[in-house]
Amino acid sequence: MMQAVCVDIPGGPENLLLRNIPRPQLKDGEVLIKVHATALNRADILQRQGLYPPLPGQSDIIGLEVAGTVDTLGPGVKGGWKPEDRVMALLWGGGYAEYVAVPEELLMPVPPNLTLWQAAAIPEVWLTAFQLLVFIAQVKEAEVVLVHAGASGVGTAAVQLVRLFGAVPIVTAGSPEKLKRAEELGAAAGFNYREENFAQAVHDFTGGKGANIILDCIGGCNWEQNMSCLATDGRWVLYGTMGGGAVEGELFGKLLSKRGHLLSSTLRCRSLQYKVNLIQAFTQRVLPHFSGQAASLTPVIDSTFSLEDIAEAHQHMEANKNMGKIIINVIPQNQETQG
Repeated sequence: MMQAVCVDIPGGPENLLLRNIPRPQLKDGEVLIKVHATALNRADILQRQGLYPPLPGQSDIIGLEVAGTVDTLGPGVKGGWKPEDRVMALLWGGGYAEYVAVPEELLMPVPPNLTLWQAAAIPEVWLTAFQLLVFIAQVKEAEVVLVHAGASGVGTAAVQLVRLFGAVPIVTAGSPEKLKRAEELGAAAGFNYREENFAQAVHDFTGGKGANIILDCIGGCNWEQNMSCLATDGRWVLYGTMGGGAVEGELFGKLLSKRGHLLSSTLRCRSLQYKVNLIQAFTQRVLPHFSGQAASLTPVIDSTFSLEDIAEAHQHMEANKNMGKIIINVIPQNQETQG
């Protein structure tokens, strides 16, 4: 048996229930992870509300990423993993639990200088940001990349990756504190969308050329400013609709006038092979930069909660207070296995 967070009736954070349920049964090629920490994502809130159900055949337990240690190897595992290895993993679900079964191809080694609770801040948002920049937008050196919600989990990862790839990150955020944090991570400029027209600010920063890439998790309410500050031949990458999914106005005409590319992507519903390719590319190009003498990347953690306080953690995210990731310690940090 294991403890896990369950949702019997979709609704508010108070509907998150901690109870004992059976451990996952391993399928061919799967590894059972003893979860030390997991982390919150916006998709978790939507799933709790009944708006983002799990994919058929996948766990109905919330949670898209974990860090922990290998507990048991299932039949057919070939990757050389062994018990007690420190790993982090991208999931289709099941992270809010003491154990989770994961296809071995979705495992990544935890960088030796990171704790497991730091590692839990990596899989979902860093792979999302990497996917958007490299697989979708195909970022190039010296391009200007506008990152909305620059102090969010994906935002803080994207700012650092843009710098790693030799491009120029600029951000929007809703408070001076969030802008300052993004600039500490490498943002060349930051604009408070509550207090100024960010499109005009982007024009001023770029000398009127506009942003070559926009990473947009907001959607509807920003579309006119996004179109205004998109460079000719620019790529507008939509990966969320926190500001609404509807658009009223001449979107297509304005997009055509810029020869703009409107792209969109999600990660959770991607195929196993797509995720394997993404993880392999990330492991080769990005993971080494979290450790060693050349370490230039860092997971950004806002706060930590215990599994028993999962409802409070959801409330914290829904209040948009976080800068970086909200971590859930399934095992207290002083009990973690260190590398």
